[in-house]
Amino acid sequence: MWCSAAILIHESGHFLAMKHYGYFPERIKISLFEIAVTDRLRRQRRDRENFFIIFFGPFANFVCVPPLYLLYLKGIGAVLPFAAANLSVGLFNCLPAMSLDGGQILYLLMCRKYSQHTAERIVNTATFLSVFPLAAIGFIMLLQSKKNFSLLFISGYLTASLICRSDRYY
Repeated sequence: MWCSAAILIHESGHFLAMKHYGYFPERIKISLFEIAVTDRLRRQRRDRENFFIIFFGPFANFVCVPPLYLLYLKGIGAVLPFAAANLSVGLFNCLPAMSLDGGQILYLLMCRKYSQHTAERIVNTATFLSVFPLAAIGFIMLLQSKKNFSLLFISGYLTASLICRSDRYY
């Protein structure tokens, strides 16, 4: 429940940033591996606008953490899982993996300096370099705990989202 609410905050951050620039999603598709927002104007926007729209998802999560933690310190213990969920969703989406906000931002930044093909190769490498250690650590955690498969699941999720994604970049 807390994770779903944190994801809703995350996506709302993207939508608020889009609204700020006067853009509106044409279609929202929720699938097993992603929430895809169809926006044909994305390639026509300035890089600064796209950066802000992509960045504002994790930023919305990070903005929620301090007030929730302060409420926890004031004795409202029920908000700590919600603060942790927001922090986790924000950090997870900052990973430089292609299907996440961090990968999209990396792609935008690399396209400013390199060709699209080179930027794609850099993001592919960054994706591998972020997913492989997660999988290795996740496997070790699973072997040691016999039940904690969270990082292994996350790395599997990222790998599956890369394979199943039809519009590979941006």
